[in-house]
Amino acid sequence: MSNVQDIQLKKAPPGLEGSGFFATKLEQAIGLARANSIWPLPFATSCCGIEFMATMASNYDLARFGSERLSFSPRQADLLMVMGTIAKKMGPVVKQVYLQMAEPRWVIAVGACASSGGIFDTYSVLQGIDKVVPVDVYVPGCPPRPEQIIDGIIKIQELIKNESLRRRNSIKYKELLASYGIQ
Repeated sequence: MSNVQDIQLKKAPPGLEGSGFFATKLEQAIGLARANSIWPLPFATSCCGIEFMATMASNYDLARFGSERLSFSPRQADLLMVMGTIAKKMGPVVKQVYLQMAEPRWVIAVGACASSGGIFDTYSVLQGIDKVVPVDVYVPGCPPRPEQIIDGIIKIQELIKNESLRRRNSIKYKELLASYGIQ
């Protein structure tokens, strides 16, 4: 048989045969669009910020993953990337930046310091930003390599693609925000 005959003999997958069909749900299409057009807001305070700069540079090129446009205004961002040591006095600032972002918004804690305070177990260092804002993805490392930061972005994209549009209006989500003192 020729290649043309092989192609003609193959059947369409179940559910896709017929003259017209809708390929996906609206919720999945919106999730795909959101996941591939993330506008990150980098909140970098120390060495993790340097690794993030390397991630944005041409060797690693974070723009391949739909994050080319960095936002330095919380009102135009949907992903808060907290990188580095956060002093307790900076906690309210991180929370204010988070509150200024429009819904839906996501948060990545990059590095050991942002995730758990790192090696700085002192009275002045916040022991993880999850004490002031809800965190969606943690990227381990001190500092994490650019590959790890990219992996964190991919995890956020998966979360965004699969997230229900109703999640942000659920009672459970509102209780989570209330536990952080966010209305």
